[in-house]
Amino acid sequence: MDKTIVIHQPDFVPYLGFFHRLLEADHFIILDHVKISKNGWVHRDKIKAATGELWITLPVKKINGAPLIYDAKIEKNKLFYKLPRMIEASYRKAKYFNEIYPALENIFEMGTDSLIEFNMAFIMQLCNWFDIKVSISFSSKMYIASKKSEMNAELVKKLGGNVYLSGVGASTYHDQEPFDSLDIDVKWHKFDHPIYNQMYNGFIPNLSSLDILFNCGISRSKELLRGKI
Repeated sequence: MDKTIVIHQPDFVPYLGFFHRLLEADHFIILDHVKISKNGWVHRDKIKAATGELWITLPVKKINGAPLIYDAKIEKNKLFYKLPRMIEASYRKAKYFNEIYPALENIFEMGTDSLIEFNMAFIMQLCNWFDIKVSISFSSKMYIASKKSEMNAELVKKLGGNVYLSGVGASTYHDQEPFDSLDIDVKWHKFDHPIYNQMYNGFIPNLSSLDILFNCGISRSKELLRGKI
């Protein structure tokens, strides 16, 4: 029987495709022992405001030094405390605001300054709303010293996986040889973003999953994630 592994960094309030891939996974490895990319998604994502796309960004201490994700700390400054107000201002008139916002506010009020703990609180809340149940491990606890494709192949093998489900964006730097050498099949995840009624004018895809939840509610968002039109 196949065992499908997904490996991904613990993004901040990830977009819908992040969770769509988990629907096909037997095990999810949180890639937290790598350095933060200043232009990556571990500390930022986009929502929709009246003016269009709006970045929401977690202030991370010493981000220019590219700390390892599991070591990274959130700077609890004015920008951090402004974030829930930005989300509230953008979605307070959304149909399902009261269904979603209180749980988000509770996470922002967590005492931790650990980026990984904070992001995982959001990821687990979103998994709960989307009814996703998947086993989780952290790469920082798996002690793999290799990098890039060799690292991914060894992580999959260490958990007894024989299928690696990767995002198509990784195809530009993917090296097949380490997977072939460990007899691991690589599959490419395909995701067609659903279109739904958003606030304000037009439709913007690939926003944080918060957008679909505020606009469609938990029940309908679960259906749209699974391709039920």
